[in-house]
Amino acid sequence: MKMDIKPSLLLGTAYTLLAMLLAGGCANRLCYHPDHTVYSQPQQARPPAEVVRFASADGTQLTGWFVPAVGPAKGTVAHFHGNAQNLTAHYSFVSWLPAAGYNVFTFDYRGYGESAGSVDRDGVDADGVAALRYLAERPGIDTNRIVVLGQSLGGAIALAALAERPCRVRAIALDSTFYSYRAVARDAMSHIFFYSLIRWPLSLVLVGDRRSPCDTLKRLPPMPIVFIHGTADTVIPYHHSERLFAEAQEPKQLWTVKDGVHASALLAPAQPWRERLVAFFDSALAR
Repeated sequence: MKMDIKPSLLLGTAYTLLAMLLAGGCANRLCYHPDHTVYSQPQQARPPAEVVRFASADGTQLTGWFVPAVGPAKGTVAHFHGNAQNLTAHYSFVSWLPAAGYNVFTFDYRGYGESAGSVDRDGVDADGVAALRYLAERPGIDTNRIVVLGQSLGGAIALAALAERPCRVRAIALDSTFYSYRAVARDAMSHIFFYSLIRWPLSLVLVGDRRSPCDTLKRLPPMPIVFIHGTADTVIPYHHSERLFAEAQEPKQLWTVKDGVHASALLAPAQPWRERLVAFFDSALAR
């Protein structure tokens, strides 16, 4: 399936976030970029995806895809996609996993794609919890063999959900995830000279840091965790994963993608990261 993430939206996220912060409109939420465009159809997945519907805690109806593994399933990957667009674009990041023996469950947060509602931080965090509960209750899969892949913003939502422990998860992979909401806001402000001078006090006033990855990470039970990040990431700089890695419990790994841009590691099949991710999940499930 063709990847159709717009590069301008990735860097644009940081600048739009700053604009909304300064307007006072983003004090307790990240700047989100959902859309309702259909970039790929469920029948284009291999094997074809089952479209699933489930409700968040407040009744908001959410939509996801469940794609079965090719052959006997080794486990199920719960995919928390990144900012911008919706799951029909982001599925390209994980479309290769069924052929590697893993079921894939991916879903849209409220306001994205076919999911109802409007996006805000409390809502998307609740949606992450609902997604893991859906998997825990889904018949026909081994609920003792669930692993998580969170990308960019999706990593923050995944950690917030896992801190609530709606189901048992055997391993976590976080790709290009930020350290905290305030930290990523400060990075956005640093691109404009005047605001770079006051980014610390401004971020304290305008950006809530509740359920940031640096905090939710500490609430998880020990399990294998890997951080994946490109050194040339201008959307969420590499040092965010360095800081998260330093504070994570063992067993942990940090995979440095030399010259990699934002969330680029899993896009190119010629690179080693897909194979390494499968080996990481296989090893965690064998424990």
